[in-house]
Amino acid sequence: MKILIGTKNPHKAAEMLNILGDIPGIEFLTHREVAFPEVEETGRTLEENARLKALSIAKATGLPTLAEDSGLEVVALGGAPGVRSARFAGEGKDYQANNRKLLALLEGVEDRRARFRTVAALALPDGRVWLAEGVLAGETTRSPRGQGGFGYDPLFVPAGETTPLAELSPEEKNRLSHRRRALEGLRSRLLAVARGEILS
Repeated sequence: MKILIGTKNPHKAAEMLNILGDIPGIEFLTHREVAFPEVEETGRTLEENARLKALSIAKATGLPTLAEDSGLEVVALGGAPGVRSARFAGEGKDYQANNRKLLALLEGVEDRRARFRTVAALALPDGRVWLAEGVLAGETTRSPRGQGGFGYDPLFVPAGETTPLAELSPEEKNRLSHRRRALEGLRSRLLAVARGEILS
C-alpha cells in the first residue's frame, strides 16, 4: 500500500519518515515521487488545517495521505503563535524571523511556559479522515541555542530536559517530539489501511 506524506516542507517530510520507520505493507511516498497541489492553510485550528491538507491531497492524488499541522503555544502570549506559527512574522518570512518576533514579544517576561502541539491526519480519497494529537510541554529560552532541527527548535526546551530541541540529535528529538506522539496515534489506522481492512 502506498501512502503519501502530505507536506512539501523537506524538514517535516524527513522527520515524519524517520519517525514512522518501516511499517509492514506500507511504502511511504513524498512530494519528490508524487506531485500534489499546495494547500492553503485557511483553518482556524491545527485540527482544521491537518484535515484540510490531508483530505485535499488525498482527493487530488487518489492516494491515502498523511498530513499534519503543528504549532507552538506560549502561555504568556495566550496560546500564540499557535496555528499561525509558520507565518508568525508574516507570509514568506523564514524561521529566523519568526524566532526574532517571538523573543521580542517575550522580552522581560518571566513565565516561559509553552508547549508544542501537533495534529496529524490520515485521509482516504473517499473522504474518510482520522486525527491524532501529540503534545510536548516545556518552556522557551531567552536566546536561540543549537544548530539542529527547524522552526522554533532553538527556542524550546522540553520539560525534564536542559537543552533546546535544536541541540538534540534527530533521534533524541524524535523520541520526545509532539510530532512523534501524534503520528504514533495513527499507527493502528495505518496498519489497518495497509492490510486493506474496512475502517469505520
